[in-house]
Amino acid sequence: MSQSENDVVVSGRVRLARNYHDLPFSNLSNPENAQLCIDRAREAMDAGKGAFVLHTLEGMPKVERMALMEQHLISRDLLKHSEVGAALIRDDLRVCIMVNEEDHLRIQAIVSGLALPAAAEEAFRAEELLEGVCPFSFDPQLGYLTSCPTNTGTGMRASLMMHLPMLTRYKQMGNVNQSVAKLGLTTRGIYGEGSEALGDLYQVSNQVTLGRTEDEIIEAVTAVGRQMIDMEHALRERCLSQQPVELKDAVFRSYGLLRFAMQMDEKEFMQHWSNLRLGVACGLIDVGLATVDELLTVAQNAHARRYVQQNSSGMGVDQARCEIIQKHLNPKP
Repeated sequence: MSQSENDVVVSGRVRLARNYHDLPFSNLSNPENAQLCIDRAREAMDAGKGAFVLHTLEGMPKVERMALMEQHLISRDLLKHSEVGAALIRDDLRVCIMVNEEDHLRIQAIVSGLALPAAAEEAFRAEELLEGVCPFSFDPQLGYLTSCPTNTGTGMRASLMMHLPMLTRYKQMGNVNQSVAKLGLTTRGIYGEGSEALGDLYQVSNQVTLGRTEDEIIEAVTAVGRQMIDMEHALRERCLSQQPVELKDAVFRSYGLLRFAMQMDEKEFMQHWSNLRLGVACGLIDVGLATVDELLTVAQNAHARRYVQQNSSGMGVDQARCEIIQKHLNPKP
């Protein structure tokens, strides 16, 4: 079985929390200040000539908002603040600035694998443009000031989205969570704090930002990520050696259902998606890992609803999901 970090790490992300120095941190009850934050952010990113598009949530159809969350471009918290929330998203979908979430700005950059330093570089480049329009709230001793004290300091959260089916199957995630917590890190579900680990997907990130430099945060998350990759790989090899029939049966059953089922709800899809990705990573199924990871977004509920709307069909969401999946897994010659 060939192994690489990308067959465990789906993506990496660096996020910076920032607030303008001259405005109260929360804009929920002040639409004028909220609009000022949006205008400042748009001015900054227009100056950078980085092909950013502004998405104002209030006037956006709900299905489009949810689709952005499924792409991990905006957070569930920004959806809660949709009356004042907005997002500036770069055309390659790798950099996004959320405006009026918990803080004035949440600057995030997404990369493949363990390339967190590259994500940090992208995030800091965007931060420099944003601060060029108006300074951020900063204390010489505490660092960047934020709405939640746990973000005060660097204001940085570095995270890895990891696919850990074997650690889950062998019931090792409890031990992993305890070990990670001792290092000042935490594990969360697919959409961050308070969400489920659907599809055996976990976000591993630093828990505090005060008292650590940006480099130290990235190094800590990367080091733990490498350990978890090694643990997952070891368990995959063990399962292939000791329980090959059971593993292959689960993988091929899921592959068959994904290729031929007529309807499937989101939770069932995530279970079969996890088995499919595991089978691809173990060399059991000849499908590209990029295709499997693309399914993780395009077969979610909001994307399936949008597919129904765009095709003006009478099919349900669960039927549309199967049609989307099969177009990816059974491409026409």
